[in-house]
Amino acid sequence: MLTYEEIGLRLVLAAAFGAIVGLERERKNWTAGMRTHMMVCLGASLMMMVSSFGFNDILNTEHVTLDPSRVAAQVVSGIGFIGAGTIMFLKQGIVKGLTTAAGLWTVAGIGLACGGGMYFAAILTTILAIIILWALQPIEKRFVQRYTQQRILQLTLKDTANPAELLGEWFDSEELKLSNLIFDKANKEMTLEIEWSEKDNRVILETIAKIKEHAGVKEILWKK
Repeated sequence: MLTYEEIGLRLVLAAAFGAIVGLERERKNWTAGMRTHMMVCLGASLMMMVSSFGFNDILNTEHVTLDPSRVAAQVVSGIGFIGAGTIMFLKQGIVKGLTTAAGLWTVAGIGLACGGGMYFAAILTTILAIIILWALQPIEKRFVQRYTQQRILQLTLKDTANPAELLGEWFDSEELKLSNLIFDKANKEMTLEIEWSEKDNRVILETIAKIKEHAGVKEILWKK
Protein backbone atom coordinates (compact mmCIF):
# COMPACT_ATOMS: atom_id res chain seq x y z
CA MET A 1 0.00 0.00 0.00
CA LEU A 2 1.26 3.49 -0.80
CA THR A 3 2.19 5.91 1.98
CA TYR A 4 0.64 9.35 2.13
CA GLU A 5 3.99 10.88 1.13
CA GLU A 6 4.22 8.68 -1.97
CA ILE A 7 0.63 9.47 -2.98
CA GLY A 8 1.28 13.20 -2.58
CA LEU A 9 4.52 13.01 -4.57
CA ARG A 10 2.87 11.23 -7.49
CA LEU A 11 -0.06 13.66 -7.62
CA VAL A 12 2.13 16.76 -7.33
CA LEU A 13 4.52 15.55 -10.03
CA ALA A 14 1.60 14.76 -12.32
CA ALA A 15 0.16 18.26 -11.86
CA ALA A 16 3.58 19.82 -12.45
CA PHE A 17 4.28 17.87 -15.63
CA GLY A 18 0.80 18.67 -16.94
CA ALA A 19 1.40 22.36 -16.24
CA ILE A 20 4.67 22.33 -18.17
CA VAL A 21 3.05 20.91 -21.29
CA GLY A 22 -0.06 23.04 -20.82
CA LEU A 23 1.94 26.26 -20.69
CA GLU A 24 3.09 25.68 -24.26
CA ARG A 25 -0.54 25.41 -25.40
CA GLU A 26 -1.57 28.34 -23.17
CA ARG A 27 0.79 30.76 -24.88
CA LYS A 28 -1.02 30.10 -28.16
CA ASN A 29 -4.40 30.87 -26.57
CA TRP A 30 -5.83 27.40 -27.14
CA THR A 31 -8.96 26.46 -25.18
CA ALA A 32 -7.13 23.51 -23.62
CA GLY A 33 -4.46 25.41 -21.72
CA MET A 34 -2.40 24.91 -18.59
CA ARG A 35 -5.23 24.11 -16.16
CA THR A 36 -6.85 21.61 -18.54
CA HIS A 37 -3.56 19.76 -19.03
CA MET A 38 -2.93 19.79 -15.29
CA MET A 39 -6.35 18.33 -14.54
CA VAL A 40 -5.97 15.61 -17.18
CA CYS A 41 -2.53 14.61 -15.90
CA LEU A 42 -3.60 14.76 -12.25
CA GLY A 43 -6.75 12.75 -12.90
CA ALA A 44 -4.89 10.11 -14.88
CA SER A 45 -2.37 9.75 -12.05
CA LEU A 46 -5.15 9.27 -9.52
CA MET A 47 -6.90 6.71 -11.74
CA MET A 48 -3.65 4.77 -12.01
CA MET A 49 -3.22 4.63 -8.26
CA VAL A 50 -6.86 3.66 -7.71
CA SER A 51 -6.54 0.96 -10.34
CA SER A 52 -3.35 -0.43 -8.81
CA PHE A 53 -3.99 -0.06 -5.08
CA GLY A 54 -7.63 0.91 -4.55
CA PHE A 55 -9.02 -2.60 -4.23
CA ASN A 56 -6.45 -4.17 -1.90
CA ASP A 57 -9.06 -4.59 0.84
CA ILE A 58 -11.02 -7.21 -1.13
CA LEU A 59 -8.16 -8.98 -2.92
CA ASN A 60 -8.09 -11.78 -0.38
CA THR A 61 -11.85 -12.38 -0.59
CA GLU A 62 -12.76 -15.84 -1.85
CA HIS A 63 -13.73 -16.10 -5.55
CA VAL A 64 -12.71 -12.47 -6.21
CA THR A 65 -10.16 -11.77 -8.95
CA LEU A 66 -9.14 -8.30 -10.09
CA ASP A 67 -7.22 -6.90 -13.03
CA PRO A 68 -5.15 -3.99 -11.63
CA SER A 69 -4.81 -2.36 -15.05
CA ARG A 70 -8.50 -2.26 -15.88
CA VAL A 71 -9.39 1.19 -14.50
CA ALA A 72 -6.19 2.78 -15.81
CA ALA A 73 -6.83 1.35 -19.28
CA GLN A 74 -10.06 3.32 -19.54
CA VAL A 75 -8.09 6.58 -19.31
CA VAL A 76 -6.48 5.90 -22.68
CA SER A 77 -9.83 5.60 -24.45
CA GLY A 78 -11.73 8.05 -22.26
CA ILE A 79 -9.33 10.93 -22.93
CA GLY A 80 -10.49 10.82 -26.54
CA PHE A 81 -13.74 12.57 -25.54
CA ILE A 82 -11.81 15.52 -24.13
CA GLY A 83 -9.44 15.59 -27.09
CA ALA A 84 -12.35 15.63 -29.51
CA GLY A 85 -13.57 18.84 -27.90
CA THR A 86 -10.37 20.64 -28.91
CA ILE A 87 -10.62 19.66 -32.59
CA MET A 88 -12.34 22.13 -34.90
CA PHE A 89 -13.48 21.20 -38.40
CA LEU A 90 -13.43 24.61 -40.06
CA LYS A 91 -14.34 23.27 -43.47
CA GLN A 92 -13.56 20.31 -45.69
CA GLY A 93 -9.82 19.66 -45.65
CA ILE A 94 -9.04 22.12 -42.83
CA VAL A 95 -8.84 20.80 -39.27
CA LYS A 96 -7.39 22.58 -36.24
CA GLY A 97 -6.65 21.36 -32.74
CA LEU A 98 -5.20 17.94 -33.55
CA THR A 99 -1.87 18.79 -31.92
CA THR A 100 -3.62 19.94 -28.74
CA ALA A 101 -5.72 16.75 -28.70
CA ALA A 102 -2.56 14.68 -29.12
CA GLY A 103 -0.96 16.71 -26.31
CA LEU A 104 -3.84 15.90 -23.96
CA TRP A 105 -3.52 12.22 -24.84
CA THR A 106 0.22 12.37 -24.11
CA VAL A 107 -0.36 14.23 -20.84
CA ALA A 108 -2.77 11.49 -19.78
CA GLY A 109 0.02 8.99 -20.40
CA ILE A 110 2.39 11.09 -18.29
CA GLY A 111 -0.19 11.06 -15.51
CA LEU A 112 -0.47 7.27 -15.71
CA ALA A 113 3.31 6.99 -15.51
CA CYS A 114 3.39 9.23 -12.42
CA GLY A 115 0.61 7.24 -10.80
CA GLY A 116 2.51 4.03 -11.48
CA GLY A 117 5.73 5.38 -10.01
CA MET A 118 7.54 5.50 -13.39
CA TYR A 119 9.11 8.88 -12.70
CA PHE A 120 11.90 8.67 -15.26
CA ALA A 121 9.43 7.82 -18.04
CA ALA A 122 7.19 10.72 -16.99
CA ILE A 123 10.08 13.21 -16.89
CA LEU A 124 11.54 12.10 -20.21
CA THR A 125 8.14 12.15 -21.94
CA THR A 126 7.49 15.68 -20.65
CA ILE A 127 10.84 16.87 -21.99
CA LEU A 128 10.26 15.24 -25.37
CA ALA A 129 6.72 16.66 -25.55
CA ILE A 130 8.04 20.20 -25.01
CA ILE A 131 10.70 19.66 -27.66
CA ILE A 132 8.10 18.43 -30.14
CA LEU A 133 5.54 21.16 -29.41
CA TRP A 134 7.87 24.13 -29.04
CA ALA A 135 11.39 23.53 -30.31
CA LEU A 136 10.47 21.71 -33.51
CA GLN A 137 7.81 24.20 -34.63
CA PRO A 138 10.24 26.75 -36.19
CA ILE A 139 11.97 23.92 -38.07
CA GLU A 140 8.64 22.64 -39.37
CA LYS A 141 7.57 26.11 -40.52
CA ARG A 142 10.89 26.73 -42.24
CA PHE A 143 10.66 23.40 -44.04
CA VAL A 144 7.08 24.01 -45.18
CA GLN A 145 7.80 27.56 -46.32
CA ARG A 146 10.75 26.32 -48.32
CA TYR A 147 8.50 24.31 -50.61
CA THR A 148 5.19 26.14 -50.32
CA GLN A 149 4.25 29.81 -50.44
CA GLN A 150 0.93 31.43 -49.65
CA ARG A 151 -0.57 34.62 -50.94
CA ILE A 152 -3.81 36.30 -49.89
CA LEU A 153 -5.73 38.08 -52.63
CA GLN A 154 -8.52 40.53 -51.86
CA LEU A 155 -10.71 41.29 -54.85
CA THR A 156 -13.48 43.82 -55.29
CA LEU A 157 -15.82 42.61 -58.02
CA LYS A 158 -18.24 44.46 -60.21
CA ASP A 159 -21.97 43.85 -59.74
CA THR A 160 -22.16 41.92 -62.99
CA ALA A 161 -19.34 39.49 -62.09
CA ASN A 162 -20.09 35.83 -61.33
CA PRO A 163 -17.65 34.58 -58.63
CA ALA A 164 -18.08 30.89 -59.54
CA GLU A 165 -17.20 31.51 -63.19
CA LEU A 166 -14.20 33.63 -62.26
CA LEU A 167 -12.78 30.96 -59.93
CA GLY A 168 -13.15 28.28 -62.60
CA GLU A 169 -11.36 30.53 -65.06
CA TRP A 170 -8.45 31.45 -62.81
CA PHE A 171 -7.66 28.22 -61.00
CA ASP A 172 -7.58 25.65 -63.76
CA SER A 173 -3.86 25.12 -63.12
CA GLU A 174 -2.71 22.10 -61.07
CA GLU A 175 0.19 24.13 -59.63
CA LEU A 176 -2.15 26.44 -57.72
CA LYS A 177 -4.19 25.40 -54.70
CA LEU A 178 -7.07 27.49 -53.38
CA SER A 179 -6.95 26.81 -49.62
CA ASN A 180 -9.61 29.25 -48.43
CA LEU A 181 -12.30 31.52 -49.86
CA ILE A 182 -14.39 34.23 -48.21
CA PHE A 183 -17.02 36.04 -50.25
CA ASP A 184 -18.71 39.17 -48.90
CA LYS A 185 -21.90 39.34 -50.94
CA ALA A 186 -22.93 42.75 -49.63
CA ASN A 187 -19.70 44.47 -50.66
CA LYS A 188 -18.94 42.16 -53.59
CA GLU A 189 -15.53 41.40 -52.06
CA MET A 190 -13.75 38.08 -52.41
CA THR A 191 -10.76 37.07 -50.25
CA LEU A 192 -8.72 34.14 -51.53
CA GLU A 193 -5.88 32.20 -49.90
CA ILE A 194 -3.68 30.61 -52.55
CA GLU A 195 -0.83 28.15 -52.09
CA TRP A 196 1.74 27.29 -54.71
CA SER A 197 5.14 25.63 -54.99
CA GLU A 198 8.19 27.86 -54.73
CA LYS A 199 9.32 26.74 -58.15
CA ASP A 200 6.04 27.85 -59.73
CA ASN A 201 6.33 31.62 -59.17
CA ARG A 202 5.71 32.12 -62.88
CA VAL A 203 2.30 30.48 -62.56
CA ILE A 204 1.11 32.75 -59.73
CA LEU A 205 2.36 35.85 -61.55
CA GLU A 206 0.51 34.83 -64.69
CA THR A 207 -2.64 34.18 -62.67
CA ILE A 208 -2.42 37.60 -60.97
CA ALA A 209 -1.98 39.27 -64.35
CA LYS A 210 -5.01 37.39 -65.68
CA ILE A 211 -7.10 38.48 -62.69
CA LYS A 212 -6.07 42.13 -63.09
CA GLU A 213 -7.13 42.14 -66.72
CA HIS A 214 -10.53 40.55 -66.10
CA ALA A 215 -13.51 42.82 -66.78
CA GLY A 216 -15.35 41.63 -63.66
CA VAL A 217 -12.61 42.78 -61.24
CA LYS A 218 -12.81 46.33 -59.96
CA GLU A 219 -9.81 46.24 -57.59
CA ILE A 220 -7.21 43.71 -56.43
CA LEU A 221 -4.93 43.72 -53.38
CA TRP A 222 -2.47 40.99 -52.54
CA LYS A 223 -0.19 40.34 -49.62
CA LYS A 224 1.66 37.54 -47.85
